[in-house]
Amino acid sequence: MLIHGTSKISAVFIVKRITFALFASAFSAAFAQSTGSDTPPASVTVQTSDAPLSTPPSIGAQLSGQDKPSKANELFAPVTKANTPKIYAKPVASGPTEMDLRQLWNEMKINNPQLSSLRESYLSAKATVPQIAAPANPQVGLVWSGMPVGSPLALGAAGTNPNVSNNNAISIAQPFQFPGKRSLAANIADTNAEALLAQSEATYLQLGAQLSSLYYNALAAQKQLQVLKESVVRLEMVKNVAKARYANNAAAYVEYLNAQVAQSAAEADQFNVDRQLQVAINNINTLVGRHSREKLVLRGDVRRAMTGVPTLVELEDYAESSHPALKSSALQLDAARKGVDLAKKAYLPDFQVIGSSYTPRGPFASNNGALYYQFELDLIIPLYFFTKEKYGVEQAQRNQASAEAGNISNRQQIVLAVNTAYAAYEQAKVQTQFLKERQVPQADAAYKVGLVQYSNNGQGFNDLLTAQTQLRNLEVQLALAEANLMQAQAVLLVSAGKEPF
Repeated sequence: MLIHGTSKISAVFIVKRITFALFASAFSAAFAQSTGSDTPPASVTVQTSDAPLSTPPSIGAQLSGQDKPSKANELFAPVTKANTPKIYAKPVASGPTEMDLRQLWNEMKINNPQLSSLRESYLSAKATVPQIAAPANPQVGLVWSGMPVGSPLALGAAGTNPNVSNNNAISIAQPFQFPGKRSLAANIADTNAEALLAQSEATYLQLGAQLSSLYYNALAAQKQLQVLKESVVRLEMVKNVAKARYANNAAAYVEYLNAQVAQSAAEADQFNVDRQLQVAINNINTLVGRHSREKLVLRGDVRRAMTGVPTLVELEDYAESSHPALKSSALQLDAARKGVDLAKKAYLPDFQVIGSSYTPRGPFASNNGALYYQFELDLIIPLYFFTKEKYGVEQAQRNQASAEAGNISNRQQIVLAVNTAYAAYEQAKVQTQFLKERQVPQADAAYKVGLVQYSNNGQGFNDLLTAQTQLRNLEVQLALAEANLMQAQAVLLVSAGKEPF
């Protein structure tokens, strides 16, 4: 009995030594990975999966085998030059498939349909300026007052009285506005066009802020995938230890099952995050004017240092002087003030010059005889007690007051947006630092201590799973916090009217 018991104890001891050796090797590898992750990576690459691009051809091949033709073949076909919709014909071929945030902004500036529409609207508004500045078109008149006798147009005794002169005339009339009216109207149109350009620049910044949020969300999703993969590796270690202890009759089988369930849950979370990454890539493609199914690789590092962010006072001063929205409102106010001056000029008369050439015979007949000329100057004066002019001035003044109030409101809103964005940036920065410097290292230490204790004496399995879950959650929160910090920085710079580069 003693010998049998001694052999049993030695066998258990040998199995423990083997288990500990396996655990030590796996633990050292995991520790090396965790140590290496503390150093900032050179680049975090987000690459879309090829599954959505490779699946449609197989579906199309299955549908093509049907007897009746179906439009599903066209709907599920892969994106090629032959079946690409016309609205995507240019964007699909433009730009590389691997881009960073700056390249994405440039791609959006060129190919985004909304920005293209604003550019065309600006060019259309600029094209109206020369039209307004151009002089009015002349008027050419032909007068034939002599009707031949017996002509269908000769009514009564027309043309039979020799005492009535049947003069014919050719006249040219040229209207002129009072000096300064036309040039001022052209200046107002040009100012409104520049205000429209400033509005398009503000829209570009807004779309850029949305693009930056999608970009950093994609990087955060990639980081979450990395964290979940590491969590699966850690749970594999826990599962192996539980399995070895169960084979040694030192642990219950339910511990192995619980570790397996936790590992499956982490793998299921990977599928959800991968789907979120695909949705983010599709949204980015659409925002930059590409087809949503185009392959896109994002280059970037979500952990790059937050340096070079100006102070709040500097951002407020920059926003008040250079924000496109404030430029647009200032130009609109300038146009409104010029509109008042133009409305007051409506009291001034306009002119019309008419030159006529008379002949006693038909204008197309030979030997017309003597010619004489006539010069006429007309004044187009405001009449009817200046009613139109008075209300035109009132309308222009009301428009100026509205533009002044709108300019003040826009300035207040821009400054408030900068203050709000700066507060959000500071909060995201503090939260990221707290997670990175305190919570995640503490959770990592708790997991390692729990794993060592469970491997040695088999106690605290539930504590080990809890520590592993807490570590995974905090690492995911850190990835999200870093992405929120980058988004907050981008929104802060865009709120001040700057590109986040």
